[in-house]
Amino acid sequence: MMRVLTRVLIILGAAGMMGCDEKLSDLTGPTPNLQPTFSSINENIFQASDSSGRLACVQCHNAFGSLFSGLNLTSAVAYTNLVNAASRGKTGAVRVIPGDPENSYLIHKLEGRAGIVGARMPFNSPAFLTSGQITVIKRWIELGAPNN
Repeated sequence: MMRVLTRVLIILGAAGMMGCDEKLSDLTGPTPNLQPTFSSINENIFQASDSSGRLACVQCHNAFGSLFSGLNLTSAVAYTNLVNAASRGKTGAVRVIPGDPENSYLIHKLEGRAGIVGARMPFNSPAFLTSGQITVIKRWIELGAPNN
């Protein structure tokens, strides 16, 4: 009986490893170069539009737009305005909590979770971020949201 159980566990483990062979670019769709680093997220999501028709976040979240939205994502200040930064729109919310994507308000806004203030982001686009793009951002946060 123990041998059978051991063999079953080995087979299941091997099958599970085969499913992990997916390339990151397969997940990120319209941003195939997206990596779980701040510089990549900044370059591919905040500063640039993508092939899905999604506009760059800085179309609204810039020095002028931040007067209305409360968030400036231009390159020089994006990291400081996200990591350990309080949300201006929702009292008590922190935009990015290093190591904790589930409680990071940025993820709530990108996923359109219940309880957010205002609309799901990005608001100005015909397309939201894909689940793969959001997964990469979550992974960056899980890794401690380093400024890399």
